[in-house]
Amino acid sequence: MKETPVNSAAVRTVIDKYNLPDFGKATIREVVAIASELEESTGTEFIHMEMGVPGLKPAQVGVEAEMEALRKGVASIYPNINGTPELKNEAARFVKAFMNIDVQPESCVPVTGSMQGTFASFMVAGQCDPGKDTILFIDPGFPVQKQQITVMGYRYESFDVYAYRGEKLYAKLESYLRSGRIAALTYSNPNNPAWFCLTEQELQVIGELATQYDVIVIEDLAYFAMDFRKELGTPFEPPYQATIARYTGHYILQISGSKAFSYAGQRIGITVISDKLYKRTYPGLTARYGSGTFGSVYIHRVLYALSAGTGHSAQWALTAMFKAASDGEFDFISEVKEYGNRAHRLKNIFLRYGFRIVYDHDLDDPIADGFYFTIAYPGMSGGELMKALIYYGISAISLSTTGSDQEGLRACTSFIKDHQYALLEERLEAFTKEYPVTHSS
Repeated sequence: MKETPVNSAAVRTVIDKYNLPDFGKATIREVVAIASELEESTGTEFIHMEMGVPGLKPAQVGVEAEMEALRKGVASIYPNINGTPELKNEAARFVKAFMNIDVQPESCVPVTGSMQGTFASFMVAGQCDPGKDTILFIDPGFPVQKQQITVMGYRYESFDVYAYRGEKLYAKLESYLRSGRIAALTYSNPNNPAWFCLTEQELQVIGELATQYDVIVIEDLAYFAMDFRKELGTPFEPPYQATIARYTGHYILQISGSKAFSYAGQRIGITVISDKLYKRTYPGLTARYGSGTFGSVYIHRVLYALSAGTGHSAQWALTAMFKAASDGEFDFISEVKEYGNRAHRLKNIFLRYGFRIVYDHDLDDPIADGFYFTIAYPGMSGGELMKALIYYGISAISLSTTGSDQEGLRACTSFIKDHQYALLEERLEAFTKEYPVTHSS
């Protein structure tokens, strides 16, 4: 290898220090650590595309509301573990405004980000029925959620939905559910990392099968309403965010403040449990806790044990953001469309230098531009490509860590700075000289 933008000896030294048998299996945090250490030790700027951290300013309406709450002294007071009544009311209203789904405020529960929301959801779902000990992932998906399952000691199964979209989904999904072992299934929509969006017809299939086999559906809406091909930002008017809530009575929605509102640092989100599931009792929960509905166990047993509630001032921030959005005074979608603009520019650059988009279509439609996109390079596995690009100051994660069967990388748009488009062109030009695309590839 010729000398690269990042000193090659330094790259080898740092990578060797992490003792990774398969670099393609490196976690997001490991890739971040390697890139950051190299950036600091060599003084070479990295184009960070590995971690899905918001890159926009936080919603000002939330900042102002949180500051006001702090000035009023809420920092000294434990919040009600159920959530403040104001947040619960506005959460239910927000769900109605942007999803056209009716849910009681009681069923809207604040959590310290969707990470905690999914952890608690997996935990309770896996305790409902002693015969159901497995969580099913419709992949690709967020790698850390499988880590959560491992921490709990649960089982999980997964499949890459890439080859099973549309009419093919029914048979594939039922092949897992008919085992009777699946307690819950989960997916993200829009999808992390591929950015495709499950259609209403696909969600109907999931809902009908989940109802038939009595499986709880956990819908991760971390990128709420960020399918920029549709105008999803007008409250109480269609089109609405697609959701499983139209097709089954036993669902849990995870709505995060991190991406749509750029409020990641305060770790705030909402778990929306369907009214039917919230009030349902299960033999496994009764045996373990003595009594309690799914909703009460979720809040008063599991969340209480995990964090004893969610940050008080952050609840007031989310309340204000939900209210302003539902009132039509805060166009949160227009603000985050910047991610789509970045993705469009970045994808064009990669394509010019011989890369291809891995998940390039959403059934018959071209994939949307958004927070993530996926890339591959001829003749290279995802792990090989990830490692090679580190030498060129470009960091991303391998699709293999997301449950994908495809070879390639997930690239995130959030940290891209205006001057880095030209830098990316320069780096990729050097990369393709070292790794030219050949016809045999």
